[in-house]
Amino acid sequence: MVRGAKAASSAIEMVPRRGRPVKERAANGDKLGGVTGRCAVRAGGFVSALVLLACGSGSTEPTGAPGPESDAGTVAPDSGQVAEVFPDPDWVTGSVEAANVDPALLDDAIDYAEAQDTNCLVVTKDGVLISESYWNGWDDTTEALVFSVTKSFSSTLVGIAQDQGLLDIEQSASRYISEWAGGDSEAVTVRHLLSNDSGREWDFVTDYVDMAATADDKTQFAIALGQQHPPGQHWEYNNSAIQTLERVLRMATGGPVQDFAQANLLDPLGMQSSMGTDTAGNAVMFSDLEASCRDLARLGLLMLRGGRWAGGARVVSEEWVKEATTPSTPLNSAYGYLWWLNHEGHWVLPSAPDRVEGDGRIIPGGREDAFAAIGLGSQIIAVDPGSGIVYTRIGGAGSGGLAADELVRELTSRIVAAVVE
Repeated sequence: MVRGAKAASSAIEMVPRRGRPVKERAANGDKLGGVTGRCAVRAGGFVSALVLLACGSGSTEPTGAPGPESDAGTVAPDSGQVAEVFPDPDWVTGSVEAANVDPALLDDAIDYAEAQDTNCLVVTKDGVLISESYWNGWDDTTEALVFSVTKSFSSTLVGIAQDQGLLDIEQSASRYISEWAGGDSEAVTVRHLLSNDSGREWDFVTDYVDMAATADDKTQFAIALGQQHPPGQHWEYNNSAIQTLERVLRMATGGPVQDFAQANLLDPLGMQSSMGTDTAGNAVMFSDLEASCRDLARLGLLMLRGGRWAGGARVVSEEWVKEATTPSTPLNSAYGYLWWLNHEGHWVLPSAPDRVEGDGRIIPGGREDAFAAIGLGSQIIAVDPGSGIVYTRIGGAGSGGLAADELVRELTSRIVAAVVE
């Protein structure tokens, strides 16, 4: 199901959708420099958080089965089961109805997304692409910065490196960051950096402006900050601490992080995405991944499948996926290894600049095993293992300055509610 018009090679191909008017969009797929045209203000490779807060606060064939372009869903003889479906190399497409999704309820979710300044919305179920919608001149190849969704991508890189025996997250990060050896930060482990309870120095201006927006060498700036709390005793959404993972991975793998990502995650998944770098050439670990909605869905599907990919390939271990999507610290039940969770308990959201925390689940009524990668302005990879749904969204922060967490909760609830149990 395609919402809007699916761009053909030289014209706009209008794809009717159950008798409802099709919204036209441009047939070009120009790569955009920011999340939206009106908020595309960049500084030091990163869109200034302050500016963005001010700004925002191919056609599918409904087959229900793998198409001729892919053998990703072949059936093992006499097994009685269909093999897991993967986009290998292209997405298998199917109808909403065949996926046991209520068309009217999914329409409601799409209408909501459109009203919230969304540029693209892709919905897959059990590895099959069942719906994609594009607005504002976007198509299935358009890429943009997805901000903190990058953190979850970086987490997966750390997991791959550990699987390969290149590092151990229980080790002191000072093994790779020599400046911390013998000092207050020597007790900080790689796990602490992934869990956001490292206790490293944080305040809003230092983190979002001095480091994220203006520092030429973001890794060195982050490493040079002090130790504010003992590790494991305070949770803070700390971009600077996460950026120090660049040094960890670079030292552990023996080369640029972006090269490691290309060979071990982007290429195996068939993603056309790319990591951003700062002026010094360091991969930006907390932000600056550029991706399309379709490519983000590949990462979500990898996590849904426990790290497996097409042909039985193991990209990252199932053990890592489970750990990354389980609360990593008692200080925040809603956070794993740079992935947001929906576990019951005490949760803490990013300070912007005030601290926001509460009890329960971030998405009330949602499944406890659901998890997501979320970036500034509600860039989303949402994974709901109980229903097999993976959806991705890129766009502005929403009409009326809608808070990102509210948009995520509302859109996720509507999409999951469309699944017929």
